[in-house]
Amino acid sequence: MRSEQEMMNLLISFAKNDNRIRLVTLEGSRANKNIPRDTFQDYDISYFVTDMDSFKKDDEWLNVFGKRLIMQKPEDMELFPPELGNWFSYLMLFKDRNRIDLKLIPIDEVEEYFINSDGLVEVLLDKDGPVKSEVVANDRKYWIKKPTAREFDDCCNEFWWVSTYVVKGLARKEILFAIDHLNEIVRPNLLRMMSWQIGLERGFTFSVGKNYKFIDQYLPKDDWETLLTTYSESSYTNMWEAIFTCYELFRKYSISVAENLGYKYPDYDEAITKYTQNIYQSLNE
Repeated sequence: MRSEQEMMNLLISFAKNDNRIRLVTLEGSRANKNIPRDTFQDYDISYFVTDMDSFKKDDEWLNVFGKRLIMQKPEDMELFPPELGNWFSYLMLFKDRNRIDLKLIPIDEVEEYFINSDGLVEVLLDKDGPVKSEVVANDRKYWIKKPTAREFDDCCNEFWWVSTYVVKGLARKEILFAIDHLNEIVRPNLLRMMSWQIGLERGFTFSVGKNYKFIDQYLPKDDWETLLTTYSESSYTNMWEAIFTCYELFRKYSISVAENLGYKYPDYDEAITKYTQNIYQSLNE
């Protein structure tokens, strides 16, 4: 497997030797000093270019980066509509397991790029000096944020409201419907509430990672292990246990957050819990 230094040298040297490329930036986890390095990290690279069409007319120029196992061009797909406007991207996995996510951006969109950046940007090459101020990569945008009273109640409301869809799916024997609502909405709001409690305990000056992937480092061991049990969803029995466990964890953490911030804890917790218990019991009589 090519080393990080080999990959960076290759990406920068290619840009140096191509007059169409005027600026190169690194984004994502490799620009974040707080993320541990590993071999699965993408090289999130942006080339700011003077002639987009000359690159897009064929893919031969990409061969310089190595033998590809697979490539996706999101802006050249019919099933999934493009989302990057005038930008064009190549997502590549190579035979040696390195991954490059390469974006082409029109050079006249440099200012817009930095205005809309999430902060995790490092300038690797600047041929013309369009970057007026020093760019220092940081992940501040992803730090846990202290919730307002409205945000706290919105999280509670979304958790308890959507949990009724999980219950409905289980009662109807529509397990995929129930699983989707648990995975996509209910549990993410539980994780959000847990992260707020972590912020209250440790300060709102860091991130728990994309998809809460580092949250296990901050949760009590028992709560982490209990949370993991909610991912067992292969039967109706497991799903009922998962939703009730989510209720217990959410109640524990949301009550703590409310008490710490002086917010009102919603009464619909009790109402929805009874509603769920009644439906569960009726199905098992």
